[in-house]
Amino acid sequence: MKAHTAVFAVDVGYGNTKSAFRNGSDVATQMFPSLTPVAVKNAISGHGHGLLDSRKTATITVGKASYEVGPGVALSSAYGNAGRTLSEDYCTTSNYAALLGGSLHFANIDRVDRLVLGLPVHTLNKFAATLQDTFTGTHDFGQGRIDIEKVTVIAQPLGALIYFSKYHRERFDQHNAHMVVDVGYFTTDWMVANGLTMDERRSGGAPGGASQIYQHIAGLISDDEGDPTDIERIDKSLRDDIPFLYYGKDIELRPYLEQSRAVISSTVKEMQNKVGRTSDLRSILLTGGGATLYEPDIRAAFPRVQIDVLDHPCYANVRGFFSAGETFHRRDQRKQGVIA
Repeated sequence: MKAHTAVFAVDVGYGNTKSAFRNGSDVATQMFPSLTPVAVKNAISGHGHGLLDSRKTATITVGKASYEVGPGVALSSAYGNAGRTLSEDYCTTSNYAALLGGSLHFANIDRVDRLVLGLPVHTLNKFAATLQDTFTGTHDFGQGRIDIEKVTVIAQPLGALIYFSKYHRERFDQHNAHMVVDVGYFTTDWMVANGLTMDERRSGGAPGGASQIYQHIAGLISDDEGDPTDIERIDKSLRDDIPFLYYGKDIELRPYLEQSRAVISSTVKEMQNKVGRTSDLRSILLTGGGATLYEPDIRAAFPRVQIDVLDHPCYANVRGFFSAGETFHRRDQRKQGVIA
């Protein structure tokens, strides 16, 4: 039986889809790749009589299209299209909706009082209202009816800052500025904030996340080996720090990563130009799935500022979204007289 939850937070990233929700007194999190291949109608993996493991996926329907979504989705496909979308209007696509629907399905939730979503800094003003209009109301993603009463959209790096202020209070300076650098899969966002108030003049974002590094590495491998390769497995190899299997050969990716530093440097330079002087910063908070890739260049670009690499950076934004959602929900309940 599916459940009702007061707050459900989802970070539908270009690389992975993360969610956070209340499970008793604990905050539960889940994550799966942001891949949406077309669903296979006659899958055989679940009919192997115990010899074949079933993949943990679900068929999610958006309009007339059906997608396979979940932790067990395949990273490779026959012709290189694993169902990932990399575009700035990503949040308006059926792929985004399918990933959101998958998050609700795997959390076993069919009613949400407040859904909290995030957007990159440079697309927030453009698409926030669209997300609110699209997902407020009743939906059916092919797994039963889901009711969403309210939708709140916030800047993605703000989620990490809220998380830092709550779980690392001894290091959070509410009277001075912090800068959050959120290295995502497709974009890198940065936000300068005094307390929890964003300084829009010094905040911004740009295409230039982890995927551009993976694409550059894939090009270098293709130059050396004479055949193209997919970036999904490059991502997994770097994150798990394991060799990359390529036609029976184990390739060490670290040398290719070092050759791709120019891709990172151009994004960091744009960040420096936007932020300006950094003498007022208490620290730089480094988060996002690509945080470890960017860390050496961030430290080199801002040598006099303390760098705080957030623990579990993949979940920092969505845990911050969830905290913000609970704050808003309690505020609503006080206005309605439900709680004192």
